[in-house]
Amino acid sequence: MKNVRELISAAAHVSIVSTVKDNNPGMDVPTAARITDESLKFVSACAAEPDAPLAPSRVVDEGWHALILHTAVYEDLCTSLGRRVHHYPGYAPENYDPAILERTQDAIRAVGYDVDLDLWGPPAGAELDTVAAQCRHAPPGDGPVKPLPTPRPPCRDKP
Repeated sequence: MKNVRELISAAAHVSIVSTVKDNNPGMDVPTAARITDESLKFVSACAAEPDAPLAPSRVVDEGWHALILHTAVYEDLCTSLGRRVHHYPGYAPENYDPAILERTQDAIRAVGYDVDLDLWGPPAGAELDTVAAQCRHAPPGDGPVKPLPTPRPPCRDKP
């Protein structure tokens, strides 16, 4: 299997991991690194399969957002992959395609990477709040995004 960390510099990887960690108080560095790695694999698969309907899991999307914030790194990554991978916000869990994460994992394997299955669960739905750009994230004060199979607390009524 290929090493996804060869796609970007070690310094860029550390910076993206730090962004994931900073955006998720309480998350440990190894988990943030796993999320970053899966986002790199996702972008690589999207570049290789531009017409395939692929999507990140909610957890991997967190890493993709951090990666995109590093605009120069993201531009260089997309250039090295031969295609810019755009982010189209607005994915709604109620429109969730159960096969999309499996297709995405297959596409990641097809470009030569292992898949960290604990980070590729379906959207949890009700306990998530919609934030800017219609992306789904944990509600404020609810802690970091968590890899599966960590259980989430029950949905709370909003005041």
